[in-house]
Amino acid sequence: MRAKQKSLAKRSAKTAKPSGLAKFNGGAQPKRPIVPLKERRLNFGSRWDYAPAPETFEYIKVAPRQQLYIDGKFVAPITGKYFDSLNPATEEKLTEIALAGEQDVDIAVQAARRTYENVWSKLSGRERGKFLYRVARIIQEKARELAVLETMDGGKPIKETRDVDLPLVAAHFFYHAGWTDKLQYAFPGRTPESLGVVGQIIPWNFPLLMAAWKIAPALACGNTVVIKPSETTSVSIMKLAEIFQEAGLPPGVVNIVTGAGETGAALVRHPDINKIAFTGSTEVGKLIAKSVAGTPKRLTLELGGKAANILFEDAPLDQAIEGVIAGIYFNQGHVCCAGSRLLVQESIYSNVISKLRDRIKTLRVGNPLDKNTDIGAINNKPQLEKIRQLVQCGVAEGAELVQSQCHLPARGYWFPPSFLTGVTASHRVAQEEIFGPVLAVMTFRTPEEAFERANNTPYGLSAGVWTDKGSKIFKMVNKLRAGVVWANTFNKFDPSSPFGGYKESGFGREGGVQGLGAYLKFD
Repeated sequence: MRAKQKSLAKRSAKTAKPSGLAKFNGGAQPKRPIVPLKERRLNFGSRWDYAPAPETFEYIKVAPRQQLYIDGKFVAPITGKYFDSLNPATEEKLTEIALAGEQDVDIAVQAARRTYENVWSKLSGRERGKFLYRVARIIQEKARELAVLETMDGGKPIKETRDVDLPLVAAHFFYHAGWTDKLQYAFPGRTPESLGVVGQIIPWNFPLLMAAWKIAPALACGNTVVIKPSETTSVSIMKLAEIFQEAGLPPGVVNIVTGAGETGAALVRHPDINKIAFTGSTEVGKLIAKSVAGTPKRLTLELGGKAANILFEDAPLDQAIEGVIAGIYFNQGHVCCAGSRLLVQESIYSNVISKLRDRIKTLRVGNPLDKNTDIGAINNKPQLEKIRQLVQCGVAEGAELVQSQCHLPARGYWFPPSFLTGVTASHRVAQEEIFGPVLAVMTFRTPEEAFERANNTPYGLSAGVWTDKGSKIFKMVNKLRAGVVWANTFNKFDPSSPFGGYKESGFGREGGVQGLGAYLKFD
């Protein structure tokens, strides 16, 4: 018995693993590489990858040709010309868009003037409001279809068009419908009157939202509209024209002329326009201002931006990083008020860069119709080339490029989420609007240096401040020369809040009571 126990003890001693003490004392163990603390990363491989979740689009019928919408009817252009509209995610042709010429614009303006004088200006505010409420409700009913069209037309992710754009589109019509019979209370002691016929030109980054942003207040104030969408994103607004028909909006109240820059120029030049409202590039805005100068036309301009997102050392960093990501990579950076400059206090710079580098790796780039996609397609090829050129210029001037190493689809227009470090105020990427998913990172030491750097730009559309000190927020807000300043958040919009800029970001306000005043005259 004792012999058997000794034999078992010897066998177990041979097979037993070294104890923790043995490891400590130099027992044979495989050596693991020591990774420096700053370089340690969680790596789950592909275990947390999202399964594809594409939105269905086959049920949406897009006509092979989109006509002009004039006097309540879809009509062919007098020019007889059409141009292709492409899906930027696939480069496939979606449809053909009518090219409006000067005669088409003139017919649209005449229809708007006729309806203004004979119908729309004679309706009470309460009756006008009924039409806007109908439009808002139909938009809510068709929100999913409109969101899919907006994604196919512009390349932005479906979760943004579905959860941000379309709710705001409906909200603008609802909000302004409520003002139609209360304008005299919005401006006490003054008698508001409509202007007449308003010409509106909108960009390609938010086609439906920009249309609602401009059409709703104009109609609420008793004006009629001739609007020109961007040539690259005209499909969804033609669906909005069908909604106007379904809502019973009187013919000629809203007219849509599609085309490129020459169509917009014809609208600006037309002598029977009472006001021009333009959202787009600063270069085009300057040309419009020159054209309108010396005429009785009213003008509001919402132009480019180079917003500074200012991150102080006392800010909640994880929350701030999410705000920075939303500020620049929302809608692929195709946002005039995007936080495209990040000013970081020096004491937290290395930590912020590390967190940013990790966070952009998690952003999913790909099919915009997939509900999991974070970054969609760049809207058009010329814009993609501009982004590439400015990034290359930044690197040539000494900045360091950090990019997500994500897989980009073979077809379509794509650019990975990126940021540049080592940027100085003299770099082009710090001064010019890139209008893409590219962030320029700079540093500061004191609040005074922060607002000096933030204001060192020809633009003045928006800014952001991240700190847990309310007093610091108020100090910065009063020093920043920007039309909109967000505190501990970014890219938050509401129809009741005025939006607009300073300097080369334009003048005038859209949204809120201030936005209503831009579409009225007073005795």
